[in-house]
Amino acid sequence: MDHHTKPASTSDHGAAHGEGVQHPLGVYLWIWLLLFVVSAFSYMVDYFQLQGMLRWTLIIIFMLVKAGFIIAIFMHMAWERLALKLAILVPPLALLVLIGMMAIEGEHTFVTRLASFVK
Repeated sequence: MDHHTKPASTSDHGAAHGEGVQHPLGVYLWIWLLLFVVSAFSYMVDYFQLQGMLRWTLIIIFMLVKAGFIIAIFMHMAWERLALKLAILVPPLALLVLIGMMAIEGEHTFVTRLASFVK
């Protein structure tokens, strides 16, 4: 045996053959149930006819919670390496920060121009 190779142990036997890890079905069922509960809360926002910033804040929070559950469990991101998590999650988060900064700058520009035109 070559000294650069190590014998396959029982723990990495599945990895050597490219087989995935089997997660318990109960995890998926609980997340499925949680998605239904969060969706019910999202529908209740419309049912109670909430308006203004509260409405949109709750809708976005429920949307992000559901997306987080789907990404973490059903797309198996909870079990991935940190480098892969960062490679997938950091670019969209950076885009959200930049979009937020552009919205703030746009609002400032609009208010400044409006104030100068009103004079």
